[in-house]
Amino acid sequence: MHQYIQGLNNLETLRRAPGFFKYAEHSVAAHSFKVAEIAQMLGDIEEHAGNEVNWQRLYEKALNHDYTERFIGDIKTPVKYATPELRAMLADVEDKMTENFIQDEIPAEYQAVYRRRLSEGKDDTLEGELLSISDKVDLLYEAFGEIEKGNPERVFVNIYTESLTVIASFDQRPSVKYFMKEILPDMLNEEFADRDMLTKLTRAIMKH
Repeated sequence: MHQYIQGLNNLETLRRAPGFFKYAEHSVAAHSFKVAEIAQMLGDIEEHAGNEVNWQRLYEKALNHDYTERFIGDIKTPVKYATPELRAMLADVEDKMTENFIQDEIPAEYQAVYRRRLSEGKDDTLEGELLSISDKVDLLYEAFGEIEKGNPERVFVNIYTESLTVIASFDQRPSVKYFMKEILPDMLNEEFADRDMLTKLTRAIMKH
């Protein structure tokens, strides 16, 4: 279990979106915390709409969803999703390294628990969908932060577009409807140079 805790320190040193100029650096550890907080907020909205949330499952998924990046790092988003074959290969490597870690470092009586926690959390359960949404909301905000500061790297517009497209694909969820109606407009009301461009892009995405 020492190695499990040590891995948390490793996540503090892993930088998000490596290889691109950024005004603000974000670590995988910070991302995991933010995703958990966002998932908590979305879960509250879902409960308010009458949906039952398994909070233990949601927190476990959100907090642990990127723990296995300690093994292979955070690979650039355009590279990670370049082809289905590459994505499958990376997932296979990550799964094998995770299983080896569990067998070598986690006591036998807790291995089943950590297999669940460190497995792919984005599934078709409510909690899995909230993880997918929360992950992209944080990525959206990371990209927005760079665009807002005038970062010339085009990749952040691409990341914003991809993130919002994924979020919008869950538009049947009350939490996403709330995000689109109440939160996203506040983001776009911020004062920044490329606001008109981003507003037009956002409207185009939401029309599809």
